[in-house]
Amino acid sequence: MLTFESLNNQYNYNIMNTGKVKFFNESKGFGFIVDDESSKEYFVHISGLVDEIREDDEVTFDLKEGRKGLNAVNVKLA
Repeated sequence: MLTFESLNNQYNYNIMNTGKVKFFNESKGFGFIVDDESSKEYFVHISGLVDEIREDDEVTFDLKEGRKGLNAVNVKLA
C-alpha cells in the first residue's frame, strides 16, 4: 500500500505533517503527537523539537525512521 509515509521514507520527500501534541513530559524529554490525517501516534524526543511544545499544542512535523519506527522530527508550533 502506497502512503505518504512510505513515499517520505522511500524518496526522502519532506511532506509536512500536522498534528496535536497528545502528551509531552518535559523533564523526561519525550512525548507523542497524533497525526491529523491518519490519527496515528508518533514518538517525539526533545532533540526533534524546533519550538517548545505542550500538551494540546497544534504542530507541524516531519517523520524520520527511528530505532522503533517513525519518529516526529522538526516539530514546530503551527
